[in-house]
Amino acid sequence: MALIGLVGCSEISPEQQAAEAAKAYYTRLLEGAPEGFLSGKVDYDSLPADYRQQLLKAHEQYMQDMQQHHEGLCAVTISPNVARRDTTLHLVYAFLLLSYNDSTQEEITVPMVEVNGEWKIK
Repeated sequence: MALIGLVGCSEISPEQQAAEAAKAYYTRLLEGAPEGFLSGKVDYDSLPADYRQQLLKAHEQYMQDMQQHHEGLCAVTISPNVARRDTTLHLVYAFLLLSYNDSTQEEITVPMVEVNGEWKIK
C-alpha cells in the first residue's frame, strides 16, 4: 500500500519513487518472502506457472547463499548515491545498500520501470 501512496505524491521525484519501490521489494526478501519480491518484477504474474516456480526456487537459493556466506541479510537501505534516470530506455536505476549480518555491505543497482503508475523491477 505504501507504494501506491508514493506514486500518487507529486512532490516525490520519479527517481525517489523508484528507489522506495526497489527498497520495498528487497525488504520482502529480508522478511523471508521471496514471492513478494518476485511480485515486484515486470510481468511476473503473466509468466507461465512453471517458470514462476523456477524463479521462486532460484530466489530461495539466493537467500540460502546469503545466509551461508554472510550470515543472512539484516537491512536494506537506499544508497546515498542518487538514482539515475535513463530517458532513452525509460528506466530509473535505483541504488540500494544490502547490509549483511557479518557486517559487510553490498551496493546494488536495480533497474526500475513504471508500469501503470507502479514501479516494477525490470
